[in-house]
Amino acid sequence: MKMAEINDLSDVELKQKELSLRSELSALRLKKQIGQIEKFHRFSEFRRNIARIMFVKSKRSGGAL
Repeated sequence: MKMAEINDLSDVELKQKELSLRSELSALRLKKQIGQIEKFHRFSEFRRNIARIMFVKSKRSGGAL
C-alpha cells in the first residue's frame, strides 16, 4: 500500500485494515514455523504497512508533528 492510498481511507477503514494486516502477519508467522512459506519479503511488507497506518492514525489524532 502506498501512503496516498492510506491517507484516503477513513478512520474506521484504517482500523479494519490494521487489524486485517496484523492477523495476516500472525498467520504468516505460523506458516513460517511450519515451514510452508516461500516469500519471506511479505513480513517486511506487512510490518511496513502497519507502521504507515499507525503513523497516519497518530497524525490525525494530533500526536505527530
